[in-house]
Amino acid sequence: MSHVADPADDRPLPTSGSLCAPFVTDLGVSGASISVVSYGGLQSTVCSSDATVARAEALQFELGEGPHWDALASRAPVFATDLNAPTESRWPLLSDGVRGLGIASIFAFPMVMGAALVGVVDLYSTKARSVDQEFIAKASLAAGRVAMGAVQQALRSATDPRSAESPMAPALRREVHQATGMIIAQLDISATDAFSRLQGHSFATGRPIAEVAHEVVRGGLAFDNLPDDDTTQEGE
Repeated sequence: MSHVADPADDRPLPTSGSLCAPFVTDLGVSGASISVVSYGGLQSTVCSSDATVARAEALQFELGEGPHWDALASRAPVFATDLNAPTESRWPLLSDGVRGLGIASIFAFPMVMGAALVGVVDLYSTKARSVDQEFIAKASLAAGRVAMGAVQQALRSATDPRSAESPMAPALRREVHQATGMIIAQLDISATDAFSRLQGHSFATGRPIAEVAHEVVRGGLAFDNLPDDDTTQEGE
């Protein structure tokens, strides 16, 4: 496994790519993505195995629905074995979105360190597939093993200004977090509610959430100065 040095103490940290790769090779899925969640509910994607998976992960993030979110809420694995099946109605917006990416199945496994939920591993397949107990056990074990490395990678990306960002590993989605913090200050609401407002404005205007966040950070959009009839002023 390749490593990079921690600038604070010279101990090796796993590279983000090395965190995702074993899930693809060992479990026979088409792709994998790993994200870390803070105590305030903010998301940090530390790696995606390819560009298609990165976009699928972004869709779950932007839409606020999918196995990823259900795994966070339940602290248990969540399986979407065939998102194209007529009987699959749990995440209609996500199903429509990933269909265009050629993704048929998503499996989400929570990452836990001790009693703390620290994130989610999302596994993607281009074909509809079921899962058996062996698959679930292997994926759950692997998710536990990468938890510490994922948290270390997220912390490193957050504190090291030299850390590279890319569509494959958007290093703590810095502008989304910055925008969420600004909305908290503008409206005096919780981090969860602030992110919901950002997400709602993205959906209502048909713009990517990263684009809306960028406008907030540069000062072009203030949530305490939106028109009274703006749809995001109401609860989503």
